[in-house]
Amino acid sequence: MPEQPNRGKSRKPPPRTPLRRSGRPLPRPGFTLLELMIVLAIIVIVATIALPLYFDSMDESENEQAIADLREVSVEIERYISVHRRPPNTLKEAGLADLRDRWGNPYGYVRIDNLGGNTKSKTGVKVRKDHNLKPINSDYDLFSMGADGESLAPLTAGPSRDDIIRAQDGAFFGIAEDY
Repeated sequence: MPEQPNRGKSRKPPPRTPLRRSGRPLPRPGFTLLELMIVLAIIVIVATIALPLYFDSMDESENEQAIADLREVSVEIERYISVHRRPPNTLKEAGLADLRDRWGNPYGYVRIDNLGGNTKSKTGVKVRKDHNLKPINSDYDLFSMGADGESLAPLTAGPSRDDIIRAQDGAFFGIAEDY
């Protein structure tokens, strides 16, 4: 039987593996285990440096927003004082009962009465104090308990260091640790 002509189809020979001079085939392209381990080590080093910086910037952003929120609450309390000529006994009385800080906790508020130089709260709750154990405000304390949701009256106490506070009768708004 005569061979049929190749009608447009060309047969290519299978690809050959290139040979070294020694006659052995060259290695196939790819990554070695050592190269993969080096890449993994670089990724771990970059993550070790970058993640703490990222979380620190997130914490700083949350704190800045909480400070801005605390200023707004303080403005509302000052409006209440201008109308009623006294600080409210509670945030509820000022119409601010449902407000929550950035971490979902209610704001702390303590009305302070100055009686003959002796500063104490109207409700018997301890007033916030600085490192010299002197009250940080003379009219009212307003604060957020911070990310940990815990707080104590002295600002030097461990749970109070991350609190966002109003101090010096509104001249300072910031983190308790910075006061």
